[in-house]
Amino acid sequence: MTNRRLVPVFLASLTLAGVVASAAPGAQTPKEPGATVLADSPLGAVTLNHKAHTKLYGAACDACHHASKAEKALATPHQKCGDCHTKSAVPPMTTKRQAAFHDVRGRKGTCIDCHQQALGKGKTNAPVKCADCHRKK
Repeated sequence: MTNRRLVPVFLASLTLAGVVASAAPGAQTPKEPGATVLADSPLGAVTLNHKAHTKLYGAACDACHHASKAEKALATPHQKCGDCHTKSAVPPMTTKRQAAFHDVRGRKGTCIDCHQQALGKGKTNAPVKCADCHRKK
């Protein structure tokens, strides 16, 4: 085969490799600001601005995306909560999705604890009421 014939074959191979590599599972990229993280809540969708939480409020990623647990190993370092915490807990998991965010009454839990701490430090924009986070469309 001549070099002229190899060039299109080489370029096609590179293109195919790029498509396959981009579809391969890897570390989940952070969601864009304003990304909906909980769409099927009966109280309404919850939208979390990841950039605001990390850059403006100084929240560390692992404040929400906890380390892998023995019950179920993480597939990626910053895996979506709903990948393990499903609407109803499915073994080996014991914590359903709502409980991963807050208790039934919305009084304690990952999100609400942090928001209440922020209020205690004088921040006035930390939502603590149901409708502050859950928005019906």
